[in-house]
Amino acid sequence: MKYYEINETQARQAKGMWSFSDYIDGSETSAYQKRVDEAYALCEETPEDRKEKALYYADMYAKKLAENINKGFRIELMCPSVMISGAGNFPVRKKEKQNAARNKNISEYHHIQGYLSKIKKLSNASTAIKSGDENALEMLQEKINTLETLQSEMKAENAYYRKHKTMKGYNGISDERAMEIDNDIHKDYWGVPHPSFQLTNNNAKIKSAKARLANLSRAKAKDTIETENEYFKVIENTEIMRLQLIFDGKPNAEIRTILKSNGFKWAPSQEAWQRQLTPNARRSAEYVANEIAKMEANHEQN
Repeated sequence: MKYYEINETQARQAKGMWSFSDYIDGSETSAYQKRVDEAYALCEETPEDRKEKALYYADMYAKKLAENINKGFRIELMCPSVMISGAGNFPVRKKEKQNAARNKNISEYHHIQGYLSKIKKLSNASTAIKSGDENALEMLQEKINTLETLQSEMKAENAYYRKHKTMKGYNGISDERAMEIDNDIHKDYWGVPHPSFQLTNNNAKIKSAKARLANLSRAKAKDTIETENEYFKVIENTEIMRLQLIFDGKPNAEIRTILKSNGFKWAPSQEAWQRQLTPNARRSAEYVANEIAKMEANHEQN
């Protein structure tokens, strides 16, 4: 684990540009290190074959986050708050430049959060819900329930903050954590614990999961379908959501190449060449049959 330096001197000076309260020495460094700790904690949940890449993303996150935080201090030093300087002869143009710099820095901060998303993807790759999983429908419903609960919690926290202008006193949040949230809200200029993009992104996940659940439910409700052509049997196996091609014996090297190039893999447990059951898979099965026909026609001509 590696931390990068947070400029505590500028942090203290920046606090003085918008607040009458005293700066707590080391508070910005402590808050930064907690965020970095969370990134590295995600790495610990990552499978060994992907951990090195996850650690790389964690280090990039730690480095870029420190740069972003320090840049934020420099931006705050550009112009004081009107409550500090007073309204008389207030440097409006300088404040406009400061706000533009703030917006750019916030945009960079959102980009930096992408490193956390990359680590989470590496961590969750092995636990992704697959259509062929035995309990895929139940797992998807559980995912939807979790996302909907999160959406409700984020809305409730935002409503509480709008009313009280602090997270202190909110059920389930300690005073220490509430102070951290309040500080983050002010520093990031979101105005609430959960900015609109978080709610929008989570809502999109809910809609996506519900659509997938509906489609998968319809697919699994259908019976397994078997058809056959002169080269292989085609099974639409709705139980495991796989399109399977069954040959009489082992196909030759040329046919195996055609199968592999069209996304079909040999599954010993099923004794079939298969891929996920989708409309594209059906088209690929037809294409494989046509390619085999062309191959055999060429062999006959030669």
